[in-house]
Amino acid sequence: MQSDAAAARQEIALLLRRLNVELDAVGQRFADLHGLNRTDVRALVAIMDAARRGEALTAGRLGEAVDLRSASVTALVDRLEKVGHVRRVRDPEDRRRVGLEMSEAAMTAGAQHFGGLARDLSAAMEGYSAEDLAVVRRWLEDMTGVITRHSRGEPSAD
Repeated sequence: MQSDAAAARQEIALLLRRLNVELDAVGQRFADLHGLNRTDVRALVAIMDAARRGEALTAGRLGEAVDLRSASVTALVDRLEKVGHVRRVRDPEDRRRVGLEMSEAAMTAGAQHFGGLARDLSAAMEGYSAEDLAVVRRWLEDMTGVITRHSRGEPSAD
């Protein structure tokens, strides 16, 4: 017989899976509307997240973020640049280094598609205390780490 805590963990894992399915559907809808594939969307998110952290994402770092080899990353960046979602920008301090930036058109398309979701998610969190949000943040970071390891075929923590 399963303990209450084990049953709760299993139910939360199932809810996390359901959340992932729904978020994937939102991302796939965006991809379909803009002629992108799943990797394209993952790449745009990686570039946007790096910009939010104040970092310039190079093609090499993008490859690490989306788990692609060099030749595949070049094709990915070429494709995103060709459709106007990404631009290559030379680093002013090291002209050999090239960073990737999302175009204004891609930022606008993302804001139009995901903006309502972001506002609704924020509104749904209003009833949570700062302490609750800190626990949720820690939990999401931990779960994202586990899922990332599995997505890359890394061994389990067992």
